[in-house]
Amino acid sequence: MSKKVKQPSQPPARKFPRIDPSITDPMKKYPGWHLEIIDIEGPWSWMQINKDSFITQILPKVKHFEKMIWREILNKNNHEISQADICSKAQRRLRDLNLDDIESLVSLRLTGKQRIWGTRAMPYGRNRRWIYYSGN
Repeated sequence: MSKKVKQPSQPPARKFPRIDPSITDPMKKYPGWHLEIIDIEGPWSWMQINKDSFITQILPKVKHFEKMIWREILNKNNHEISQADICSKAQRRLRDLNLDDIESLVSLRLTGKQRIWGTRAMPYGRNRRWIYYSGN
């Protein structure tokens, strides 16, 4: 004679899985740089950067951003901007690169008018990419 194990049909309502909110909140994550589709041919090509500027100006700033979470990075100098709000020339360049499915871009200020343009997250599981360098 075997014993029947009694199991409730559903777990008690008071029990639920605990999830750390920092895991799901993208603003509490650190940036990651993925450079597989940087623009090297367009009007904002990374090829226009000389080696000295890259090492002395861009690299230190990017390294500084790596120590910050997105909530700390995004402010009046660094901000997210809808693709619909960027200039038409930049929108055309995104179409040329087959990246016109991006809803918004992030502008990270390096110096005065210098910016790095990229994405924080992309659709369909694609990762962050830094597309443009704007030195003007």
